[in-house]
Amino acid sequence: MSKAFTKEDALPEERPPRTRRSVLPPGAENYLTAYGAKRMKAELEALIARHRSDDRIHELKRILGSAVIVGPPSKDLDIVQFGATVSVRSLPDGEPARYRIVGVDETDVARGHISWVSPVADALLSAAAGDRVRAVLPSGDKELEILEVSYEID
Repeated sequence: MSKAFTKEDALPEERPPRTRRSVLPPGAENYLTAYGAKRMKAELEALIARHRSDDRIHELKRILGSAVIVGPPSKDLDIVQFGATVSVRSLPDGEPARYRIVGVDETDVARGHISWVSPVADALLSAAAGDRVRAVLPSGDKELEILEVSYEID
């Protein structure tokens, strides 16, 4: 059937974007690593190029519109800061782990990317290799020894 014979009101309406509850503390900046911002911009451009109109486009625009992009620090590279990749050992069992401290919208626990507002990141921030820190978790406290701190050039 020709489009001329369809009712305007029969066309699907574009749904308003879903609003996600922010996990940022009140008044906190929406930090993103340079890599995370670049990846999100590329995803947004690809969705727009495919003429998609979905919730993810609105979400990406919201994230990028409020983002404060933070590159690697220029000094104190031995100190854990936003964007750091941190190798740790759980004490006393010695279980190794590796975390990258990223923005709340970049969190990917399967890849070891943890939000800067998470309990583990909170314990690691401002510490250095050789330090022992205590993360206060819902499941109980966890002691970590920091083995290495590094920064990726995004």
